[in-house]
Amino acid sequence: MVIKLTQYSKASGCGCKIAPAVLEEILNGCKQSLVFPNLLVGNDTKDDAAVYELADGNCVISTTDFFTPIVDDAFDFGKIAACNAISDVYAMGGRPLMAVAILGWPVDKIPLDLAQQVIKGAQEMCTQAGIPLAGGHSVDTQEPLFGLAVTGLVAKQHIKKNNTVQENDVLYLTKPLGIGILSTAHKRSLLSEADYQILLEHTTKLNVIGSQIACYPQVSAMTDVTGFGFAGHLLEMLSGTSYSAQIHKSAVPMIDAARQYIQQFVFPDNTTRNFKAQSPLIEGMNGLEFISFCDPQTSGGLLFSVHPSFETEMDTLLNKQQQYFAKIGTIIPQKEKQIVFVD
Repeated sequence: MVIKLTQYSKASGCGCKIAPAVLEEILNGCKQSLVFPNLLVGNDTKDDAAVYELADGNCVISTTDFFTPIVDDAFDFGKIAACNAISDVYAMGGRPLMAVAILGWPVDKIPLDLAQQVIKGAQEMCTQAGIPLAGGHSVDTQEPLFGLAVTGLVAKQHIKKNNTVQENDVLYLTKPLGIGILSTAHKRSLLSEADYQILLEHTTKLNVIGSQIACYPQVSAMTDVTGFGFAGHLLEMLSGTSYSAQIHKSAVPMIDAARQYIQQFVFPDNTTRNFKAQSPLIEGMNGLEFISFCDPQTSGGLLFSVHPSFETEMDTLLNKQQQYFAKIGTIIPQKEKQIVFVD
């Protein structure tokens, strides 16, 4: 009997995230009364991880991320979930130190050897990142889920928050969009083997470059693109600032294989949820373009802004590291809408 993990979950990968408005309702009134001076980044912002300052000028990064299966293969699911969780440390400019696993498994529905394969996949990805998978916790659940809690380290001066963009910054993206579209095609048994390998290639590529570029003060802000899609995470970068972003549609990279599935109206349900929440803040997103720009990504690329005086140096650095990237727009003075798409 062939077990298809995605058939045991309502949503896939980061597409199973709770909607921002619902999350805000849950967290409303949950603020702690105590003040922690050493907590430099906490849950009062929408950043990728928490950051706590130590006495020696270094800071601990703490993050957790888990989700339901994005692919049917258990080993691949473990790899993708681990890569996605580790990414939050890189997005803060840090380097990961260790991880512990979070496993939920319906033990009466899915064979235990597949849970073992999930963990082995995560171990392989942790090995690539140079960190131990040092333990974890498991529960018997109705739907399978897996992820990691990851601890990292970063020098205080190298911390990269997501909402510290500056005017005229150039915006960079290090992975193309379309992961949610491909994963939905996979869940519907429409994805070819060649396209599955493309999905796997992108979702298991570590965002190591984040820790490498964090030492440059000309990198103003950084985040990774996950369940709220490109538009949603860009809006988080602009939140609380006096800026907007002008994005050139043709410059935003899309996985070629995803385009055919868009034409077949294959996309995650949460793409529509993202669109409804984000569209009032966006200008110039027309027709089916929302499928691309609001597509929930799992283990997506880094989205970061760079001072224009450092653009040439950044291009050289990324090319030297053989890092894929696209320059997609700029930070501009605040307009009526926070994101302005132009042709």
